[in-house]
Amino acid sequence: MYGNEAIDCDGAQIRAVCRQLATVVTVTGDVNDTNVDHISAYARRFVLSEKPFVLDLTGVNSLSPESISLLYTVDEHCRNAGVEWTVVASQPANRTLRLFGEGDTFPIVGSVAEALHDFADSICARRRLLPLLTKTA
Repeated sequence: MYGNEAIDCDGAQIRAVCRQLATVVTVTGDVNDTNVDHISAYARRFVLSEKPFVLDLTGVNSLSPESISLLYTVDEHCRNAGVEWTVVASQPANRTLRLFGEGDTFPIVGSVAEALHDFADSICARRRLLPLLTKTA
């Protein structure tokens, strides 16, 4: 497993790890209007066209309403790169998303393990289709 050191960002810590199935960016601490732009910029760096992306917010103690823009930024960059992505949200993050009507806007799962499992299933499904595509070509 390869990764980067955690970076401190005004009350939040950010770390990226490249796993076999996906890139996982983990954010811990408090995400608010003073650090969300820095966190967004860091996360964007790790959206790679060949690898699914997981935004792990399980260690987030608070997510301000302004910080929902982080998820929109990740969503846009993943869509532009053509990669699947998901967010693993803490209870405080889920609460903020629900309170502001964003609970169903983003692909949310319960754990990083669940996200990686979903990506593995998706890869297997595409591999099963591959022989069918070569037969018709």
